[in-house]
Amino acid sequence: MIGWPIKHSRSPLIHNYWIEQHGLDAAYRREEVAPEAFADFISRLSERGYVGANVTIPHKEKALALSRPDDRAEAVGAANTLWYDHGHLYSTNTDVEGFTANLDAAVPGWELRVAEAVVLGAGGSARAVICGLIERGINQIHVVNRTPERSEALHARFGAAIRPVHWAALPHVLARAGLLVNCTSLGMTGQPPLPIDLDPLPTHAVVADLVYAPLETPLLAAARARDLLTADGLGMLLHQAVRGFQLWFGVRPQVTPDLRAAVEADLGR
Repeated sequence: MIGWPIKHSRSPLIHNYWIEQHGLDAAYRREEVAPEAFADFISRLSERGYVGANVTIPHKEKALALSRPDDRAEAVGAANTLWYDHGHLYSTNTDVEGFTANLDAAVPGWELRVAEAVVLGAGGSARAVICGLIERGINQIHVVNRTPERSEALHARFGAAIRPVHWAALPHVLARAGLLVNCTSLGMTGQPPLPIDLDPLPTHAVVADLVYAPLETPLLAAARARDLLTADGLGMLLHQAVRGFQLWFGVRPQVTPDLRAAVEADLGR
C-alpha cells in the first residue's frame, strides 16, 4: 500500500491474512512515499520486488496517469490498484465493486429498494460509489455537496443520472430515496458529526456509510434506531481488497466473519 501518510492503513492486515490462509510465499507492506517521489517509485515498482500495489491518498490520480487504466478507473478518474500484465502496469479502481459487493452482502437485493439514491459528498469516494450505482442500473442519483461546483462536475462526468442538489434541499430528496450513502469524512473519529435528520427517509431505505472508524458511526446508529437496513464502511474496505489480491496472486479470497473480526479487533486497539 502506497500513501502519504500510510501508518493508519489496515490493508496489510487484510492481505497478509489471506496470504497466510492460502500458504503463499508473499508479503504485503506499507510504503510511505511523498508526492514528489511517487512517479520514480512507481517506475521502479517491479525492481523493488512488487507484482503490484494499492494506492491511497494523495496518489490515486497520479497512479491513473502513470498506468494503463481500465474502464472503472477511467470513469472514477482515480486508481487504487496496480498490477503487471506482460510487463505493462495496469490500474483499476476496486472501490467501485467494493461498495456494491458490501451492499450485496449486507442487504441482498438492495437494488429492488432503490429507484433514487442520495450521495453525500463529491470527492473521489463519491465518484466510485456513483460509478457502482450506475453499473447496477440506478439512474437517479442526487449528489449533495456544500460546494455546488463539485456536484456539477460530477454531472458533467457521469451525465443525466446525476442530479446536483444543494444541502438545503436534502430533506426533500431524502423523502424519495431508497439509498443514502455518506461519502464524506463527517462522523469519522476526530471529525465533526454529520448534521442530518433521517426522519424523511422512507421505511424501506438503506443507509450506507463509508466511514469505518468508528465502526458504528452516528449516522448508522440513527438509521438502526429507525430500523433501517445498513451497510458499514468496514465491509467496503474488506470487499474492495478482493480483486487486487486476485490480480496479484491468482487466487480469489473470501471475506469471512473471521477476517472481519480480526480487523475489528485491530480497530478496537
